Amino acid sequence: MPEVTPKDVVTFWVDEVGPDKWYKADDAVDAEIRKRFGDVWQTAAAGGLRDWKCGPSRTLAYLLVTDQFPRNMFRDEARSFQTDRQARSAAMRALAQGWDVRVAEPQRQFFYLPLVHSEVLEDQERGLRLVLTRLSQRDGSVGRENLLHARAHREVIRRFGRFPHRNACLGRPTSGAEATFLSNGGYGAVVRQLQAAA
Repeated sequence: MPEVTPKDVVTFWVDEVGPDKWYKADDAVDAEIRKRFGDVWQTAAAGGLRDWKCGPSRTLAYLLVTDQFPRNMFRDEARSFQTDRQARSAAMRALAQGWDVRVAEPQRQFFYLPLVHSEVLEDQERGLRLVLTRLSQRDGSVGRENLLHARAHREVIRRFGRFPHRNACLGRPTSGAEATFLSNGGYGAVVRQLQAAA
């Protein structure tokens, strides 16, 4: 089997899957990612793919492999979050180099998601600012949708200091307040509240 390249990853995600399916649960897409890129993720998880973390497009591919793909490949499993630290580190380096703004929208958003996925409030605040200032916020744009979800993520971290919906798969105890939050709609309820307030 030929070696997977950064271009293979980006072409698959941008051209084959496309924005309409990026955030929708789709068993077929998840299975295809596992089949084509599962080994690449394993390499990244073991500390490999260091040569991918140089330049805008290669780093984009690395972020997809470490931040986005595990959320598709391992839904409701701890492995979904296993390479989050690596993704955050690569994103921070890319942001310091200004590589994010050299990537077109809508795929630019994947430089910010490692911060939006973080359970550290400071990361949430920075991720929200980046989405607000570096993605288009016109009506109907991907940036507007990203902004809504960045605000929702930040609100959950402000309230709990972590994402309660991750507790079960990570083996963390759930507090009474978190249990109430989850039973009352959890993250989806926060999104709806923000939409109603807009």
